[in-house]
Parts: sequence; C-alpha cells; structure tokens
Amino acid sequence: MANHKSSEKRARQSLKKAARNKSVKNQVKTQEKSLLAALEKKAKSAPELLSAYTSKIMKAARKGVISAKTASRKVSRLSKRTSATAK
Repeated sequence: MANHKSSEKRARQSLKKAARNKSVKNQVKTQEKSLLAALEKKAKSAPELLSAYTSKIMKAARKGVISAKTASRKVSRLSKRTSATAK
C-alpha cells in the first residue's frame, strides 16, 4: 500500500491508465475479429473494415497502448489478406 501522497496519486493514475488501455485493446480486438469474419465470408465490406481497423490500431500504437511494430505487422498481414480476397 502507498505511504506517500505522491505514491497514492501514482497508484490512482496507474489504475486509470490500465482501464483505458484495456478498453482500447478490446476495441482493437473487436474490429480485428469483424474484419477476419468479413474476409472469411469474402464480403465486399472488407476494405472499409480494414481502413477502420488500421485507423484504430495505429492510434493505439501512437498512444503507446501497443507496440508500433506490432501494429504495423498486423496491418500489413491483414492488408495482404484483404487484397488477395479482393482479386
């Protein structure tokens, strides 16, 4: 347990940050799942879903929620699958 005022504040901030990061990660995962489902069905909406997913995951990377390299890797792989499905 925190003994100093500053460490109590850091503990509160840490809890807020963890909650915010969890929320963002869950939103990214949900969009990824919807994109993968669209790719499985070969839906015409896949490029639009990819665009929304790219925006969301890159914003998460900019904010430091996930690694920038992880975000780039996921976007690259899904872009490749989307373009292959479109052909």
